[in-house]
Amino acid sequence: MSMTIHVDIVSAEGEIHSGQAEMVFAPAVMGELGIAPRHTPLVTTLKPGDVRVDEGDGEIKHYFISGGMLEVQPHVVTVLADTAVRAEDLDEAAALEAKKRAEEAMKDKSAEFEYAKAAAELADAAARLRSIEKLRKVANKRG
Repeated sequence: MSMTIHVDIVSAEGEIHSGQAEMVFAPAVMGELGIAPRHTPLVTTLKPGDVRVDEGDGEIKHYFISGGMLEVQPHVVTVLADTAVRAEDLDEAAALEAKKRAEEAMKDKSAEFEYAKAAAELADAAARLRSIEKLRKVANKRG
């Protein structure tokens, strides 16, 4: 039997995942992290992107997060996400529309604050679209 680590993914809306995994991958600000059981303790900031939970039975669950914090202990991984969505629940049309709105807002550079907000919204929408594309590629390999 392989070793596992407990994984909790939570956001302000509530818990989205809780269970055992053989490996967890998360989009840290400084690059993607791979976390295995008995990993060295760590706390880091997360950027928008795809959190993957490898349950070890060939099943990899995908979750989109819009950013947050990651805490790693030797036997527990906790993702405290600003928002979290199961990847299969992502809405591609809404993400494309959000990206378009953010790009339009960035063209109007009248206020630095508004530009920064639009840039953050653009990064979030782009990360959602990348997650959708990754999930689509995984589904095509299986099918």
